[in-house]
Order: sequence, then C-alpha cells, then structure tokens
Amino acid sequence: MNTSTPLATTDVVRVENVTKQFGDVTALQDVSLTLHDNEFVSIVGQSGCGKSTLLSIIAGLEPSTSGVVTVGGGEIVGPGRDRGVVFQSATLLPWLTVTDNVMFALKGEPDLSKADAREITAEYLHLVGLDGFGDKFPNQLSGGMQQRVALARSLSYKPRVLLMDEPFGALDALTRRSMQELLTRVWEQHKLTVMLITHDIEEAVYTSDRVVIMSNRPGTIKREVPVDLPRPRGKEVLISDHFRDLYADILSEFE
Repeated sequence: MNTSTPLATTDVVRVENVTKQFGDVTALQDVSLTLHDNEFVSIVGQSGCGKSTLLSIIAGLEPSTSGVVTVGGGEIVGPGRDRGVVFQSATLLPWLTVTDNVMFALKGEPDLSKADAREITAEYLHLVGLDGFGDKFPNQLSGGMQQRVALARSLSYKPRVLLMDEPFGALDALTRRSMQELLTRVWEQHKLTVMLITHDIEEAVYTSDRVVIMSNRPGTIKREVPVDLPRPRGKEVLISDHFRDLYADILSEFE
C-alpha cells in the first residue's frame, strides 16, 4: 500500500525542516531538501552526520521528531511502493533463488499473475546483467552480483524514488566502479529519482546531477553543488579537468 498521493509536480520528494533526535542526541537539525523528477542526487558527509537517518526517514522506516517529508505531495507515514531502497548489504533471502528473490518484491502488486511476475523479473535481471543466473542462490554469487539482484528487486515494482544507502561501500574498487557504471546506465535508460548516500566524493560526482554536502552532527544541509558534466558519462569523464575541479571543490568542504 502506498503512503503518498500520486505525483502532482516535478518535486518528487520534499523534506521540510526535519529534525531527528535519539534521546538527548540530535542527529538531524532543521533539514530541508527537495528532490526533483528524474534527478540523481548524492548526499555526502562525515560518518555520523545523519545521512542514513535522513534516508530512513524518507523511506518511512524511521519517523522524524519534527518536520514533514512528502513524496508526490503526500506526507510519508511509513514505507511505500513508491520508494525502493537498496542498502549496503544486499539483504537477499538466502533460501530463495535469484528469480524468487526478485519475484518476492512483486507479491504486493495487484492483479499480477505469476507468469507476468516472472516475465518482469527476467526483464530486470537482464537490465542488471544477470541473464542465466535466475536459478542461483545468493551464496553462489559474488558481492557485486548480489547487489545487482538487490537493484533489480528494488526496480521491479517501478518505484518513483530509489533510495540507496552506501550500496557499493563493501565492494572492491573494480567491482565498485562497474556497479557505478551500471547504476548510471540503468538510471539513464529508466528515468527515476535517485538519492544516493555515499562517503565517496568521486562516486558522488560521477553519478549525480547534484551533490548535497551535510555538516557534522547535528546534520544540516551545508551546501549543494550542481554537477554539470555531460551525459552519458564514461570513464573519460573521470580524467577531465572539470571533474577534478568539482571533486576538489567538494573535498575542500571537509578540510
């Protein structure tokens, strides 16, 4: 069941004056942020600044202490199928195959036959490059392949917003780069709003339209940096002068 109304404007997510306290600790302080339709936004900041807490509030997994968060104009009161979430751990069900893990996410879709669910699952496994792996179990896959399954699962029910919390943080450098390239290709082909939490400034600049920098705890929005690099983005972007300038500009906020 969705917990927000259909999208009415280009503002998909609105975070207005959100504060979050855990006992006497203030994790977020008066945070306001807007995510637009088909926009890719990364959130960067020091560990403990409240990035993941903000994502959990938007996902409906954690209530705010004060303030309002809306998706498509409807106030969030819990998780909804208008928002997909990918965590650092793939969180796959180990007793289910790859196909069944993705199909599990489609169980809540009304009037969707098993045959249709299987067809949709095959489509999204193909999208993330996992053709031929549908009958494998999670423990038979590498970490990067498990995250591909998690991405396919979150995209399968066509959420309006994809929320990603350090999804590639546990991967080796080469696999991480491959997953970043996959994510940008998927986003470019199937436009949706993405919010990516990351500690990696290079990852944030490479993937995003806008990088939001958070202050140390209590977390606030310190600054927003537009990323005007051309799309589609290939490896050549990483060695461009403009990429290096953007990277250095954001890095300077932490020095």
